[in-house]
Amino acid sequence: MKVGILAGGVGSRLAEETEIKPKPMVEIGGRPILWHIMMHYSYYGFNDFVIAVGYKGEQIKKYVVDYSSLTGNLKVSVRTRHVETSGGYRPDWNVDLVDTGIATLTGGRIKRLAPYFDNETFMLTWGDGVSDVNLNKLIDFHKSHGKLATLTAVRPPARFGHLQFEGNRVSSFEEKPQTSEGWINGAFFVLEPGIFDYIDGDDTQWEGEPMKRLAADGQLMAYKHESFWQCMDTLRDKRMLDELWRRNQAPWKIWND
Repeated sequence: MKVGILAGGVGSRLAEETEIKPKPMVEIGGRPILWHIMMHYSYYGFNDFVIAVGYKGEQIKKYVVDYSSLTGNLKVSVRTRHVETSGGYRPDWNVDLVDTGIATLTGGRIKRLAPYFDNETFMLTWGDGVSDVNLNKLIDFHKSHGKLATLTAVRPPARFGHLQFEGNRVSSFEEKPQTSEGWINGAFFVLEPGIFDYIDGDDTQWEGEPMKRLAADGQLMAYKHESFWQCMDTLRDKRMLDELWRRNQAPWKIWND
């Protein structure tokens, strides 16, 4: 099953970083968040990626092209330009990098990827969010209901610390926990080719009419994920994810080094 990743947006709310690089190339622990996402899928055996690029997409292309030669050791013959690589970890990834336009909206980007999914079930996520969602269970859930689309529903992280009281005494404090009420779309989709019929073109926002129509037609299901999920919308989010990685407490790191 192939994995689509939308990596073409501008990421204006993270302008401190995205003025010089695309959002999926913003680093957590010295690695682009795109790498973290791909490592998650690879852990479950999904190594065929279709990445929709747009804004500063050349940086993502260069990263993927250079990845194998810049990981581990190099032996270079300057005269012949022959390069040998050794050591280092090289995942078994096959990556299509597809130019989907600078201004194309999310639905349009998804539709432009259609030829790469070979009219088969595929997975899809954004290039700016990490999670410890069990992808095997997600796919099993999708197969069980027979509908066109499954999204991963998550409880959003609280912006501030959560307090519980006994009278005026604080009985517990949690720093930025997941909220106990409400669910949001956490991406990590499993989708059937029929979803492309719900997308009109480049000016279509996936989270708008297509998902509304899928829901109205009874074709949109939610896999409820109770554990870790975090998007990287702001510099504050990036710093928090960096700190989790630095402390070796990153819940999304399920793979071995």
